[in-house]
Amino acid sequence: MLETETVEKRRRDESKSIPMSRKLLKVIGKTNVEFRLIGEGDKVLVGLSGGKDSLALVHALKHIQRHAPFNFEFEACTIKYGMPDEHYDYLTEHCKEYGIKHTVYDTNIYEISHDTIRENSSFCSYFSRMRRGALYSFAEEGGFTKVALGHHFDDAVESFFMNMFYNGSLRSLAPIYKTGKGFHLIRPLIQVRERQLRDFATENNLQVIGDEACPAMLKDVKMPHARASTKAWLADMEKENREMFKMIKASFKHIHDDTFLDPKRWDRDDISMSNE
Repeated sequence: MLETETVEKRRRDESKSIPMSRKLLKVIGKTNVEFRLIGEGDKVLVGLSGGKDSLALVHALKHIQRHAPFNFEFEACTIKYGMPDEHYDYLTEHCKEYGIKHTVYDTNIYEISHDTIRENSSFCSYFSRMRRGALYSFAEEGGFTKVALGHHFDDAVESFFMNMFYNGSLRSLAPIYKTGKGFHLIRPLIQVRERQLRDFATENNLQVIGDEACPAMLKDVKMPHARASTKAWLADMEKENREMFKMIKASFKHIHDDTFLDPKRWDRDDISMSNE
């Protein structure tokens, strides 16, 4: 009798879900089809930081898993940096409540950062790279075919302009690419606006983890300003042109290679572009 009750409770937990707007789910579903992110038999690992983006991602995948015409597995992984008083009990309980398999992966990233970070390097970038490396290690050990991150369209646009203004390159965030480890990294939220994810968290009273969980907050260093400045600049621009992000999204899908100052991308047969 007790075993039957346990099975029933597990089924109830697995069927429990958080409401998501149809508009949000439609964008995510369309993105999955358009870029073929998740398919039959995939085993997906979601990087769950506990922020609004990654929380929305795990719940979106739960909705997709229930209604998609294909079968796939997914679970969540939270990277633990090894900081003093670093706890993820809420995330563990939250995932358990909604039947989402979740692992807190212990690392010593914070400890080794004292000796391995280069002088004048960005602490945020350093910890982001280290967290990604740890997530990749967990994915490789677990035989996952995809690693899913919660980057949204605002992230992609900000990255595009940051790369242009600060690095002198045209570069953004790809919906999917193959890593050196052999599996694919995917971004199912890449066409979703950040405000949609913020609304999702607010409407469902989700307890979200913010910048306070980044080890850089414990370092006596000046915080990077590039992303904050770019985000503020874009917000001001959007106030003047409400269709701006819509046009940027369209431009990301209509790239004219031969209009830039890179001869390697020109389609010309009238001259030789070699160095001879």
